Amino acid sequence: MSFTGGRTVRRALEFGRTYVVRPKGRHQVTIVWLHGLGDNGSSWSQLLETLPLPNIKWICPTAPTQPITVFGGFPSTAWFDVGDLSEDAPDDIEGLDAAAAHVANLLSTEPADIKLGVGGFSMGAATSLYSATCFTHGKYGNGNPYPANLNAVVALSGWLPCSKTLKDKIEAQGEAVTRARHLPILLCHGKGDDVVPYKFGEKSSRALSSNGFEDTTFKSYNGLGHHTIPEEMEEVCAWLTSKLGLEGRST
Repeated sequence: MSFTGGRTVRRALEFGRTYVVRPKGRHQVTIVWLHGLGDNGSSWSQLLETLPLPNIKWICPTAPTQPITVFGGFPSTAWFDVGDLSEDAPDDIEGLDAAAAHVANLLSTEPADIKLGVGGFSMGAATSLYSATCFTHGKYGNGNPYPANLNAVVALSGWLPCSKTLKDKIEAQGEAVTRARHLPILLCHGKGDDVVPYKFGEKSSRALSSNGFEDTTFKSYNGLGHHTIPEEMEEVCAWLTSKLGLEGRST
């Protein structure tokens, strides 16, 4: 019983500090970018600041600090709990819902004419892909309505949570099929990733494509471990520019 008790306490934890990178040109798009396990919003905001994407506002929140099962209960910044990274590990729906709701909440105050996106690295990428499924399904895992309208999703070195139930969610309603078909998703993964195995990225991409996410792009990088490289970020810039119709790239 103590475990369930722990979970209620854990869910009451605060999200950390949010870092914002303002657009250097005309504001066309806002993207919430989510860090990986044990990281914070600051490190990614510094990298995103350097990208030649003047029309994007980046919001980089910090995850709550919570006990992580894979670390033997040791606390870390994390969007949700992870038992172990295996095909059959149970998904922490409650944690995923809380993280996806935090993202939707951050996007909720953006102007109506601004396109919205979510992206992230590792566990942040998993949360982004989970947000994509909530958006297409129209609700969170707990059944509450999902409020945000997503125009693009980027997942670096991540995986798709709840992939086994994706088919049922999409088939359940016609609107979900339409939303899935039109949502652009970019997945990038290093073949040398020893933290989130490459096959997880590959399988996630296949699961999305085979469930009606027709605009899914999967990019692999030989020898890349569990981190990002300029070549990958260049790919992200080009993809976002083309999918979101961004005006101009600054050099």
